[in-house]
Amino acid sequence: MSGEGNFSVALVGAGNMGGAMLGGWLRDGVAGDRITVVDPSPPPQMAKLISDNNVRHIKNASDDAASVADIVVLAVKPQILDLVVGEISPFVGSDTVVVSVAAGKTIKSICAGVGEIACIRAMPNTPALIGRGITVGFANDLVSEVQRAQVDRLLRATGSVAWVDEERLIDSVTAVSGSGPAYAFYLAECMAAAGVAAGLSPELALQLARETVAGAGELMMQSEHDPAQLRKNVTSPNGTTAAALDVLMADDGLGPLMMAAIGAAKKRSEELSL
Repeated sequence: MSGEGNFSVALVGAGNMGGAMLGGWLRDGVAGDRITVVDPSPPPQMAKLISDNNVRHIKNASDDAASVADIVVLAVKPQILDLVVGEISPFVGSDTVVVSVAAGKTIKSICAGVGEIACIRAMPNTPALIGRGITVGFANDLVSEVQRAQVDRLLRATGSVAWVDEERLIDSVTAVSGSGPAYAFYLAECMAAAGVAAGLSPELALQLARETVAGAGELMMQSEHDPAQLRKNVTSPNGTTAAALDVLMADDGLGPLMMAAIGAAKKRSEELSL
């Protein structure tokens, strides 16, 4: 196994998430010649990133240029992960750690295809595309401290990283942060529609909703206060915000709906993991 800052990576899959990860790694100082991208047809933007940074590209694992890597990152859709796992053996050696970012696929299912190996299951989210994602990982008992540190560095190239000690918690993570960007997008969508109903033009309503959601998110990131305190800070007694929160915080308001939504997402993640 190479040292913490000197390792080779095989990235299998060059879609949106794979491209976000590759771009982050290169910005973070991982040398292009230490990376192999495995994809039959990378999109144009990804192909340019590969060619501009001396990254090796091969179409599949059966290519003669395939060789053992310290880290193999599986950035493919869950529907084809089982097939891909059965083909990655040329990249896997005794000291390789395999990292999967495919939703709903357990470490057990990965090891069923490639053998008992050091394996990490990770759940990123789409803000990784702009370097503002958060990824949560779980490592099996075969992952060494050096391997975990190397993978942590790779994952941090697209945003924050947290770790859990039980794989089952990845289903909860998926429900909160993996699917979470869609909840924020839908909030903005609903705010814009309500703004139009209140008399605003669609263009202005969308601008107000988009920038308010984005700005509030950035304020949460930069503030020392938690979301509850920030909410209280902008709520004057008997004012307009309080009137709106009376609706949102009612017994049948946003809180119970969000509990139900995240519960449904967690249940579906558990079903996909079986």
